[in-house]
Amino acid sequence: MRKNTQRIKTLVAIAMFSALAYASMFVIKIPVQFLDLEIKDSITVLCGLIFGPLAAVSVSVVVPLIQLMTISSTGWYGLVMNILSSLSFSLTVSLIYKYRKTFYGAITALISGVLAMTAVMMLANLFITPFYMGVPRSDVVSLIPTLLLPFNLVKAILNAAIVLMFYKPVSTIMKGIGVIETSGDSVTNNTNSIARNIVVTVISAVIIVLSLVIVFFVIGK
Repeated sequence: MRKNTQRIKTLVAIAMFSALAYASMFVIKIPVQFLDLEIKDSITVLCGLIFGPLAAVSVSVVVPLIQLMTISSTGWYGLVMNILSSLSFSLTVSLIYKYRKTFYGAITALISGVLAMTAVMMLANLFITPFYMGVPRSDVVSLIPTLLLPFNLVKAILNAAIVLMFYKPVSTIMKGIGVIETSGDSVTNNTNSIARNIVVTVISAVIIVLSLVIVFFVIGK
């Protein structure tokens, strides 16, 4: 009985993360030429860190599908690109963190997620975008150093910084309402000092601000 109750709580929480990721697109969606800067991947990663890789995959697929059926203006191209973006980031982070549940394991996971997402989106842009835009691949290649690479890298870093800032308070709330167990999470429970938490928050905030400055004044100008 207790197992069933816990499973229901988990499913409801994952559904809530999916809804929050979808809602975030109405709140924060910054156009950068023909691309959109969003923070939904950070919510997907948070879900994956808390509930595991399977949850990350679920949200990574479900949210783009709902987006396709409701507000998307890019059709199947947008669906594929959104799934690849979210999946490469969230699955990489949640898989690494699953086996390295420490603070430094979380940092390693986020850095790996940033690199994985950037690499996957570069390949996706090279092989998919020419068909969507109806242009030669050479035209897309010319956009890599000035738009595609910096945009995807900054987008991934921005989302990673949001995860770093909000993981601890979100996981604490999840524990407080009994959605996840209070044991077995080193990053949340093994707080070496309040100072470290403050430093992490400040660094995350600085990265977020710098990322937005680069988007607005360098990439998007």
